[in-house]
Amino acid sequence: MRLILLIFGIVLIFIGAVWIGQGTGYFPYRASSFMINDRTWTYAGVATVMIGWLLVAFNRQHWS
Repeated sequence: MRLILLIFGIVLIFIGAVWIGQGTGYFPYRASSFMINDRTWTYAGVATVMIGWLLVAFNRQHWS
């Protein structure tokens, strides 16, 4: 269970970072993407990164 939570947290951090990059326009992969330069995806990415970071931090603190 510990490994699953750690991997899930890391994946959430990665996905959130991509959303932040696309929402701010710094990562315009697929020029026709609806996510590019849309502030909503920036905020969703920040929230996703924070949740992922909390999962990783909880995992390290709780099981160490």
